[in-house]
Amino acid sequence: MRHNFQTLAEVFDYSTAKYAKRPAYELIGGDQAYNYAQFRETARRLSRQLSNFGINSGDKVAIFSQNMPNWSVAFFSITAFGRVAVPLLTELTENEITNILTHSETKALFVSRRLLAKVPQSLLDRMHIVIATDDLSIVQTGEASYTCDGSISSPLSDDVACLIYTSGTTGAAKGVMLTHKNFCVNIRASWDAHHVRRRDVFLSILPLAHTYEMSIGMLYPFAVGAKVYYLMRPPTPSILLPNFKKYRPTCMLSVPLVIEKIYHASIVPTIQKSRFLTALNKFSPTLLARLVGMRLKKTFGGRLQFFGIGGAKLDGEVEAFLRRARFPYSIGYGLTETAPLIGYARVGQTCVGSFGHAAYGVQVRLEDVNPETGEGEIVAKGDCVMKGYYKDYNRTCQVLTDDGWFHTGDIACQDKKGRYHIKGRLGSVILGPDGENIYPEEIESVINNINDISESLVVKRDGHLVALVHFNDNVLDWNYENHDRLLEDLERRKKEILDFVNSHVNRNSRIKEVEVEEKPFDKTATMKIKRFLYKEKPKNEADKK
Repeated sequence: MRHNFQTLAEVFDYSTAKYAKRPAYELIGGDQAYNYAQFRETARRLSRQLSNFGINSGDKVAIFSQNMPNWSVAFFSITAFGRVAVPLLTELTENEITNILTHSETKALFVSRRLLAKVPQSLLDRMHIVIATDDLSIVQTGEASYTCDGSISSPLSDDVACLIYTSGTTGAAKGVMLTHKNFCVNIRASWDAHHVRRRDVFLSILPLAHTYEMSIGMLYPFAVGAKVYYLMRPPTPSILLPNFKKYRPTCMLSVPLVIEKIYHASIVPTIQKSRFLTALNKFSPTLLARLVGMRLKKTFGGRLQFFGIGGAKLDGEVEAFLRRARFPYSIGYGLTETAPLIGYARVGQTCVGSFGHAAYGVQVRLEDVNPETGEGEIVAKGDCVMKGYYKDYNRTCQVLTDDGWFHTGDIACQDKKGRYHIKGRLGSVILGPDGENIYPEEIESVINNINDISESLVVKRDGHLVALVHFNDNVLDWNYENHDRLLEDLERRKKEILDFVNSHVNRNSRIKEVEVEEKPFDKTATMKIKRFLYKEKPKNEADKK
């Protein structure tokens, strides 16, 4: 792989020339498929179209679409010609879409027909041009916008390539300005984490509007001439399994929730239902894990060499199993503000609970370290760090120092080999009665290993810890005709959770109360629960059981 890319324009020119005849992107079950030469011509045509409607270098162009090859074409038609891409997550509300498109001063929009209705007509009318990602046809144009006077220029490495709005798990949205250099150093770091080559095949299941999938799942394979498949439908097990078998990916990116669900919903019940497997697990857990691991790799198509896990912390029990099973997983750590890689543990070099060491070209250290616990905030420095938050100098200054260190807000410690172990977020740390730090993520890890629990959240209310839990589907009968039986079942399960957790955590981390959530928790793009939504009790207590 070429290692000295400075801009996405260079990536575009290099790959579409060197790998011209090789397949680039394909939509499974759809009619979108490109080799690199076709991709180049289509992106150039779209860029000329944007220029004809007065969209210059430096202008913002939004992409609001589910994953598909035309998402990637749109992205390069924007960034490779000096414009700024503004990706939007598909689950955004109408109000959030309005705020982002207005704040970013977006002038053009790529949108899928499925999502078009979510964009207010008043915003569409403000656009110079609106293009459908389904077939790249023009949906509408603004009055007198066909000027043919749009000018483009080759971007510089420090020019902003992408403006990504993130609310994370704490609320207020921020527009992260990521430069061409930010993305290019992430391509180089990805190569250092795992060598992908042109015969590799990716199956994409995460949203392209997030830097994790955008950088490592789209830009990195493009830079090395590999192929990426996209799904038309949501990545449910019934959709994924036949496609694993048919397309046999060598590389995939995932969030912990995906592999955790496979473990808890499939692997654990299979073992528990078999006397032989239960006995084998008791007397030779490593042998069992190897056998299951072989079956798991076959489920993924049999060619999987790299299964990247990032976006949140992987459950310790699940990771310990993956290690014993010799499943080819890698742990990555980063944030949108670092495009995203800060650190990683390569396949075969993982350690349970750790993201490993700093990524290629990144300096990492702990700041304000507690001498008793060795815990401090992770701060990072390198060419991966964003330019700042768009139109938000104050919040930029809160996280970026004058000498370029970025404050991640994550608390971690280091082991004897220098590997980093994340304890939790600064914003989610709960202060205990004796002034000690309580990390809710650690308690949640215990809760999530209880049978039938899908996910959990620990919050502090009225001076004590409360666990909010959501059960797997069909565990509870929410039929209110059997209200008494439901309440009886709830109380029994809540007591079991309380007893189990408090016997597995230290005294300061014990919970006092359990609340059951009927619906799944609201989550971010990387499937992290939006904690800020659950800190207070709901106004209508009848909504909680």
